Amino acid sequence: MDIKFYIVEFLVRFFCGIIFLFQGYDKLFTVKIRGVVDSFSIETSKLHLPRFIVFIIAFVTSMIEFLGGIMLIMGMYKNITLTLLGIDILIVTVAFSFLNPMWDMRHVFPRLLLIIFSMMMPNDWFQFSLENVLRK
Repeated sequence: MDIKFYIVEFLVRFFCGIIFLFQGYDKLFTVKIRGVVDSFSIETSKLHLPRFIVFIIAFVTSMIEFLGGIMLIMGMYKNITLTLLGIDILIVTVAFSFLNPMWDMRHVFPRLLLIIFSMMMPNDWFQFSLENVLRK
């Protein structure tokens, strides 16, 4: 197999990993979960959503993004990680659409495309990864 396919898989996976890692990192360690929840408090209170549910959703999606980003960068459990990140994107999309039906998808849609593209790549392209090194 031509090495360029391995490089393409690595670049897409690594790039996607960086995006999710820093998105999760920002929500967990910079803004913090309480800040994320506070930023949605006006909209969620109008919908009578309990604060603890918003907190749990924010925490879980932030952890998936942070840990998923790390796993993609390292090249560990790629298919499981991409599936969880895809579910994360769906949760975020539903939540934002519920709060504001005309929200701006310019940040979400490219992430979704990266996930789909990565999931569609054949597994034999998955060569430059910690998982592949440990398997050998």
